Amino acid sequence: MRVVFMGTPDFAVPSLKEIVNAGFDVLAVITQPDRPGGRGKKIRKTPVKLAAEELGLQVLQPAKVREPDFINELRRLNPEIIIVAAFGQLLPSGILDLPRYGCINVHASLLPAYRGAAPIHRAVINGEQQTGVTIMQMDAGLDTGDMLLQEKIIIGPEDTVGSVHDRLALLGGRLLVKAVELIQTGRAEPVPQDDARSSYAAMLKREDEIICWAEDVEVIKNRVRGLNPWPGARTELGGKVLKIWRVALADGPAVKGKPGQVLEASAGRGILVQAGNAVLSLEELQLQGRKSMRAADFLRGNALTPGIILGGPPCG
Repeated sequence: MRVVFMGTPDFAVPSLKEIVNAGFDVLAVITQPDRPGGRGKKIRKTPVKLAAEELGLQVLQPAKVREPDFINELRRLNPEIIIVAAFGQLLPSGILDLPRYGCINVHASLLPAYRGAAPIHRAVINGEQQTGVTIMQMDAGLDTGDMLLQEKIIIGPEDTVGSVHDRLALLGGRLLVKAVELIQTGRAEPVPQDDARSSYAAMLKREDEIICWAEDVEVIKNRVRGLNPWPGARTELGGKVLKIWRVALADGPAVKGKPGQVLEASAGRGILVQAGNAVLSLEELQLQGRKSMRAADFLRGNALTPGIILGGPPCG
């Protein structure tokens, strides 16, 4: 099977490695252009490019896959199938229709739920107890094509988007190889999606990061888990961004103050903050310009007076 692989972030790397390890003929790897990142804004290679170079594979980085020159290059490669895993650009019909077996996608949700750009983040933020990977035959719609294989995992109450992401990435690689083998041997059985059961996982916006202290503790905890390790749930303290990385339900009366009010900040009890229906303990946090630290360490270097109200921009 002559394969072209298209992917960009860490999520796609296990899929690329599994396809190579399974012995398929990877003609080229397509990934997004190198871009500046980090504090120094140095040009960074994508995780998929780094992996492809280690594997000795040809790498192509078109600014736009719709460009005729790039499509002509794909025609020259003449792949039998194109595999897509979190590539980051929509494919035009000129690419979708090019390979003999079409294009298949490794999508990090149990389709038709959570179509779109941020399925893992949205699943954790919404408090879902399970998610999974779907291998899908791509069409002109947004994650609307027929499903080839699907497998679920459980989201635990302490899972973060990072831990779920890593498990789904590994699952995606294993499931992808099975799907390609089924296609190659003519045993694939595509299943149409039920559009009536579909939902959309919109790309994250800055306002999604803001903690609304008037919300229930489980809603806040899910938001914190669903934004850890990137981009982080945030509030404000003294005009500075305060990122919250881990929280827990605190013991004691449900309501003792206003939403966002610091009720206690001590070595013994930690940092307790009033939420809408109960009190939260801030277990791990990070003030703007500093490293992430546990509550006890944070209090050694930061004065946090009980009664102060955490806040910032208005939320939902």
